[in-house]
Amino acid sequence: MTTRADSIASLLQLAHKLGKDDLRMSILGEGNVSMRMSDETFFVKASGSNLATLDESGIAECRFDKLLPMIESKGLTDAQIDQSLFDARISAEAKKPSVESLFHAWLLGLPGVQCVGHVHAIAVNQILCSPRAKEFAGKRIFPDEVVCCGCESVFVPYTDPGLALAQAIRTKTLKFVTRTKREPRIILLENHGVIAVGSSPEGVLASLLMAEKSAQIFVGAANLGGPNFLTAKQVKRIAGRPDEHYRQSVLKL
Repeated sequence: MTTRADSIASLLQLAHKLGKDDLRMSILGEGNVSMRMSDETFFVKASGSNLATLDESGIAECRFDKLLPMIESKGLTDAQIDQSLFDARISAEAKKPSVESLFHAWLLGLPGVQCVGHVHAIAVNQILCSPRAKEFAGKRIFPDEVVCCGCESVFVPYTDPGLALAQAIRTKTLKFVTRTKREPRIILLENHGVIAVGSSPEGVLASLLMAEKSAQIFVGAANLGGPNFLTAKQVKRIAGRPDEHYRQSVLKL
């Protein structure tokens, strides 16, 4: 059984890896991570904390039942949202949870999702800040991208961070699942960043690393007149191969 200490340790390890300078995924207070602790609570990075230097004091444990109802709400002011974030904490001593705790709370309720990571990776954002963002979300260019990032990604047009973004992510993700009959691995936020969801921190890290590599290849191929995308038949074949399913289990995807 995973203990509270184990969950915090693995979440911190993920944060530190995502915050490494050489990955160029997150600087200063960018990005956030979360992990389900139980059916009632989850851990999430506190607002303004740095992923590279995150410690236990920069993690807040929050109640799902204090945040999820907000996603159904309309007309909440910024002050009301702020107060709700404080109210969601298990401990009054904890720092204020990230405003993006709202989408973390919802995504942690997807089937099989135990961990969420969100970063502002440079190569991915080069595309998300360009006219080709939606194309990048819907196409695949090499097999490992399919294995680690899924057959396609959820694409969310630019939305104001906070409650509005959580609502947009929910809407677009539910439509994605209905259309594809698959749960997503990667969610791309136009002019903002990338989210990975998974059953483990290792799986989330693998998806984010591959999303960034895919973006680098996409940008390079675009400079040479491409990319040359895989066909839908090729993507389906890769996604269904038993050997790729085995690799996914090894990568804890």
